[in-house]
Amino acid sequence: MRMVDIIEKKRDGEALTSEEIRFFVSGYARGEIPDYQAAALLMAIYFQGMNERETSDLTEAIVASGETVDLSEIEGVKVDKHSTGGVGDKTSLIVGPLVAAAGIPIAKMSGRGLGHTGGTIDKLESIPGFHVELSREAFLDHVNRYKIAIIGHSQNLTPADKKLYALRDVTGTVASVPLIASSIMSKKLASGADVIVLDVKVGSGAFMKTLDDAKRLAEVMVGIGKSLGRRTIAILSDMDEPLGREVGNANEVREAIDILKGKGDARLTELCLTIATQMTLAAGVYAHEKEARDRLTDLIVSGRALETLKTFVQAQGGDPAVIDDPGRLPSAAHSIAVRAERDGFVQAIDAESVGLAAMMLGAGRKTKDDVIDHGVGVSIEKKVGDAVKAGETLAVLHSRTETAADAYEKLKNAYRIGDEKAAAKPIVYEVIQ
Repeated sequence: MRMVDIIEKKRDGEALTSEEIRFFVSGYARGEIPDYQAAALLMAIYFQGMNERETSDLTEAIVASGETVDLSEIEGVKVDKHSTGGVGDKTSLIVGPLVAAAGIPIAKMSGRGLGHTGGTIDKLESIPGFHVELSREAFLDHVNRYKIAIIGHSQNLTPADKKLYALRDVTGTVASVPLIASSIMSKKLASGADVIVLDVKVGSGAFMKTLDDAKRLAEVMVGIGKSLGRRTIAILSDMDEPLGREVGNANEVREAIDILKGKGDARLTELCLTIATQMTLAAGVYAHEKEARDRLTDLIVSGRALETLKTFVQAQGGDPAVIDDPGRLPSAAHSIAVRAERDGFVQAIDAESVGLAAMMLGAGRKTKDDVIDHGVGVSIEKKVGDAVKAGETLAVLHSRTETAADAYEKLKNAYRIGDEKAAAKPIVYEVIQ
């Protein structure tokens, strides 16, 4: 088998066989296929696409390139969730403890963020003492004992994906549905969960800008999961404005605590309850959607979900006192208000611009070697649909410096204020399974 023949075959729009896909993935992972040939095939896939069987084969080959996690020692149906990323997305910090409080084991591997803000791991590390490195034995024990543990991705999982993503990033081939889907699903499948719930974002702050594109990606990922024996559910959710009212790391932890206290942003709460409902239904804990949502709401109202968060934080070395007193979390020295220049209604908030403003402050990484500042970020005071008066605060920059001109301009320009109230958008568009 020759790599050049595989490249030419896909270039001409033909479907690759399972053997050809395995040959490519395993050979590239071992360093036997050079970057220039791998890049050529990725570009051919970018233009010609892959059918459902090819995409599943690609995912399976990426999984086979490294180790897989055996969760069989954990009792019960293991459910994992994944978000395709967005601005202010702290859903894992809320949904994880909430679903664990319902008795469902959450054995989650998460990554660090590259872009607007930190990933779930970065946000958790803003809690003093919290550590994400656990031995395999400790990881499994924590899930059996506390129903939840979240650790960093093992370097031994899906090594082919790491190489392929790095190459896609520098060859203009990131925006390919089969390549995106196989990258996401390979990590989820290698992580060992029985059920996978995907939160697929759509809008200005998401990778997928249109509902049609997001739905196509969701359907492909659900198809991959089913073909490889995992129940997979996708939720299409709005990311045209930041999720919730906080963007950053420590401030997103504060907001997650508020939601689990039964307070906070209604749209964020609705999304988290939708995700958690699908997770509990898939695990077989509840039989009907209304029952699941009512019981999950009770777990918040009773304080059991918040107590599960506190136990989880303490078990992984974090200071549990931050749950009762979020003021113990890192914070920035300066708060800079961005004010409305006219009366009217907030018609739009460009989520991507808000995320970039947070990154300029140090809440995210431009490169993987950048160091996250857990205390900086953005607080959204006025959301889409809100009435504003000239001089009222729209949002606040939390900065280490007294002035943050670039971030200020970026955040100010994220807001569009007009004379008419914008129509409300749903936070959840569709559930695909």
